Amino acid sequence: MPRTPIQKLKDFATFPLRALTLFERDQWGLSCLATERFDYVAGEVHGFCLDIGCGKRNRFVREFLHGNGKGIDCYPYVGLSGEDLVRDFTRLPFEDASVDAVTFIANLNHVPEPQRDAELAEACRCLKPDGTLVVTMGNPLAEILVHKVVYWYDKLLGTKLDMDTQRGMQEGEQYYLRDGEILSRLARSGFGEIRKKYFLTQWGLNHMFVARKRQ
Repeated sequence: MPRTPIQKLKDFATFPLRALTLFERDQWGLSCLATERFDYVAGEVHGFCLDIGCGKRNRFVREFLHGNGKGIDCYPYVGLSGEDLVRDFTRLPFEDASVDAVTFIANLNHVPEPQRDAELAEACRCLKPDGTLVVTMGNPLAEILVHKVVYWYDKLLGTKLDMDTQRGMQEGEQYYLRDGEILSRLARSGFGEIRKKYFLTQWGLNHMFVARKRQ
């Protein structure tokens, strides 16, 4: 279920605590950052969704879309099977106009730079006419800070929170993308009606772009 107004108020008030403790699942009556991000994105998704770069346990599709979608990734994170893995995201194994929505949740920056337009164009191909694309991206300063905090958590406490380190950063990947790059790439790849929406309970330090496939 979507977060209640009371839950959102608690999440807003405790954002610095949640950002620094980096718990992976909801606890203490608070939402973890991933839950918060998935909740915002789920509100924009209608119909069958292709979640590109789904990560551990395909959580967005399983828990927030109640299975109404398909999560894929290039790395065998825990909870993923062979059928969830795709080697080339510029050639997705889906028919033209076969999904209602496509999501890139906190990962478009991990697409190597030379492939970004091609992957977005491929996502556009898979979308039905007027289908929805959602891309989330944090504020550059916040992204750098979070990656540094996660690195030291793993190093000092022996945790494995840093999925980027687990998979390994490839040449052409970045820790964040600026809004201007995202907007220009979306426009080049066949998307229009692009709207920017802030995650208010993360104090506006994270946001998403919601776009439509041009007719």
